[in-house]
Amino acid sequence: MESNFVDYVKIHCRSGKGGKGSVHLKHLKYNPNGGPDGGDGGRGGNIYLRGNHNYWTLLHLRYQRHIFAEHGGNGGKDKCHGTDGKDVYIDVPCGTVVYNAETGKFVCDVTYDGQVVMLLKGGRGGLGNFQFRTATNQAPRYAQPGEPMEEMTVIMELKLLADVGLVGFPNAGKSTLVSSLSNARPKIANYPFTTMEPSLGIVAYHDHQSFVMADIPGIIEGASEGKGLGLRFLRHIERNSLLLFMVPGDTDNIKREYEILLNELRKFNPELTDKHRVLAVTKSDLLDNELIEMLREDLPTDLPVVFISAVTGFGLQELKDVLWRELNSESNKLQTIISEDTLVHRDKDLSKFVKEIADEGEDDIVYLEEDDMEDIDDVEYIDM
Repeated sequence: MESNFVDYVKIHCRSGKGGKGSVHLKHLKYNPNGGPDGGDGGRGGNIYLRGNHNYWTLLHLRYQRHIFAEHGGNGGKDKCHGTDGKDVYIDVPCGTVVYNAETGKFVCDVTYDGQVVMLLKGGRGGLGNFQFRTATNQAPRYAQPGEPMEEMTVIMELKLLADVGLVGFPNAGKSTLVSSLSNARPKIANYPFTTMEPSLGIVAYHDHQSFVMADIPGIIEGASEGKGLGLRFLRHIERNSLLLFMVPGDTDNIKREYEILLNELRKFNPELTDKHRVLAVTKSDLLDNELIEMLREDLPTDLPVVFISAVTGFGLQELKDVLWRELNSESNKLQTIISEDTLVHRDKDLSKFVKEIADEGEDDIVYLEEDDMEDIDDVEYIDM
């Protein structure tokens, strides 16, 4: 069964070319020396990206392999201007990052609802011969062709926008926590990799306030090298304001598991270690107070630590208080502003993602040839 969560697509986009300028000389019975009256060509359509909060995946674009804007219309006699090509707006979820599929270079990103970003610009329309009349050349027989269109194959990659991102090994209790704190109902089962796709939950807080929590599939050692679900979901953590590390209380060495998780994030993107972090020791209903105090002595001291149990509700209110305090701390807000551009991770190598897409059969884009421009007798086109 195909997943409804699609977080990257590959699309060939092409803007419209500009229309040709017209070459026409007016000949009327009552005005034999009417002169040039060729109109300008219309501009080609642009292609825009538009943020839309009603979308949360790229599923609606999965099978839309080509997106073309309209060409501009040619100019006509009587100084008639050619029609402008219709613009195309591609609605994408907030948090979509676009890369050039051939070079892997960052193109643009869409981060908030209603944001409009021009992806490809349509060609300008050519000037008609009316625009080239002069005192010494009163009957020009030349015009401009329209500017050519732009085209590019792009990879659109979704990075979930959330306040809190959950980081942990499989079966650390991430889905159970999200289901306990919010109305989200992710799949929960007693085997690894139960969560195969990210999900979002809205956590209610005091005074009708809330924050968004993202349940990310489990990470294993070597995930930054592609092991397990690997790179496919690590990128969703880049857009989270705060990272909540989750390690089960019955683990042999809680501190070591935390350091393994932190190291995987550091390998994937070193800037992730600059984010505020909170450590939650899950399944604490299996521990007594004396054991909790003993474990606390060996845990990291550079971040808040909370012992919780999503099943019994132990420590959940304390956890929400800690998360809210960290999210609204001045240092966290400042870090979000400073890293707003760097979190996109613009210069990363996309070759692995391109290979994933190719393996899934999304690399069979057919490039359509553009029809040649029609020849017009006795007309000379000049460069724009």
